[in-house]
Amino acid sequence: QVQLVESGGGLVQPGGSLRLSCAASGSIFYLNAMGWYRQAPGKQRELVARITRGGSTNYADSVKGRFTISRDNAKNTVYLQMNSLKPEDTAVYYCKVEDLRVGILHDYWGQGTQVTVSS
Repeated sequence: QVQLVESGGGLVQPGGSLRLSCAASGSIFYLNAMGWYRQAPGKQRELVARITRGGSTNYADSVKGRFTISRDNAKNTVYLQMNSLKPEDTAVYYCKVEDLRVGILHDYWGQGTQVTVSS
């Protein structure tokens, strides 16, 4: 099993910044892609950003140019730097990692961290 601990959420004013962190621990075999998803009230969970082990990234159109995903493979940690935050970014943000075990990918989710953008 892989455990994920997220941190860095909170309340911020529009235009502000936050940095989310997600650290993986436990019985890790090989962490493949790592990513951040979010779910706003009444909406489906959506991909925010994803990064492969080699560093290739992809972003939701709504966050391109404002958010940056990165990872530290030595620390099994993924980060999400969020700048120029907007009220519509308000959501619970979830970390997800893919652990590759004997050719099979296993997905693990964090518990979620609340991000609220409001004046």
